[in-house]
Amino acid sequence: MGAHPLVTDYLRLGLAFDRLEEGFVDAFTGDPALRREVENAPKPDPRDLAQRAAALRKELPEAGLSSERTEFLDAHLVALECSGRKFAGDDINFIDEVRAYFDVDIAPGDEADYREAHRQLEETLPGDGELLDRLTTHRRGDEIPPERLRECVAAFSGALRELVRERYPLPDHERVEYEVVGDKPWSGFNYYLGNYQSRVAINSDLKQHMSQLPHLIAHESYPGHHTEHCRKEAGLVAAGQDEQTLFVVNTPQCLMAEGLADLALKSIVGPGWGVWAQEIYADLGLRFDGERAERISAASANLLGVRQDAALLLHDRRRDADEVALFLQRWSLTTPERARQSLRFLSSPLWRAYISTYVEGYKLLGGWLNAAADAGERSERFRRLLDEPLTPGAIRGM
Repeated sequence: MGAHPLVTDYLRLGLAFDRLEEGFVDAFTGDPALRREVENAPKPDPRDLAQRAAALRKELPEAGLSSERTEFLDAHLVALECSGRKFAGDDINFIDEVRAYFDVDIAPGDEADYREAHRQLEETLPGDGELLDRLTTHRRGDEIPPERLRECVAAFSGALRELVRERYPLPDHERVEYEVVGDKPWSGFNYYLGNYQSRVAINSDLKQHMSQLPHLIAHESYPGHHTEHCRKEAGLVAAGQDEQTLFVVNTPQCLMAEGLADLALKSIVGPGWGVWAQEIYADLGLRFDGERAERISAASANLLGVRQDAALLLHDRRRDADEVALFLQRWSLTTPERARQSLRFLSSPLWRAYISTYVEGYKLLGGWLNAAADAGERSERFRRLLDEPLTPGAIRGM
């Protein structure tokens, strides 16, 4: 049975955006002929794409799709309409842009929370001098020697893969290949290739740290992006939900995926992940204080909203880049170089709103998972995130 005509139109619409901005389509595992059709067509007009998204939304209620699929498509057509308008040059308020893309409302964080995070870090890293200097020294000692990075990646990928396959079965032939790249605005990126295969790129421009590598591999691979793509391909796509063959940026799909991935290590290993990682590093001959790393990670999680605040300052309040960089340095306790790297991401026309997927996705999905009655229910809720076409609105309604 072929795809529903409206779903085919949705796929054609989403693929057309890649003609406006290469990389807008993060992954497409559907009919190659459909992609070729879009690639060989004249370059689309963004205003026409926005109007087409609005027209498809009007057709949805009478399309005969399930309520779950209708909700998913509706939220994503709202996002694509906004993207079309942005590409056409419309001046859209940043907060409204984020709402349209990701189905969430954002607001500045509370600086009291940031001060409390700094206090917890002070306790974890006692000593003389400024906290930033102590944290910088700690981070320097936490760096993975570049020549050891590949074997560390392989070790954590293998360990996490075993844990995931025990709890959330995957096809026998699924695989992740890792590559080290440079000149990117992110630390890691999953390229899902279809047929249960991923390529994960790790940015060599940023120093990779022992405390962060387990999070990175969990986020990009097991049980994060790669696992989610595999599970949805084996389930939803196999069942005929062809809209799940398309993954485009700046949609609710992204917020759900990034929130899931940022919670991946905590969900699969749980409390004590630091000691678990310490044992893996010990097998590699590397010293790592897992308990301290876990305390630092817990405190730093309360600073997640700083980067969204920076985006609000930059795009909503129109502050200059130098001021925003200083804001990032102060509250994120980061170096000028790291602050400028963050600004590169926040300033990108394609990625400028994307920071909200991490901040709001972590809060929304973390709250839902934490509301589970016990570990079994929490695991089942995480499985639903992997397997079902849930949206932020669906989570809020549960």
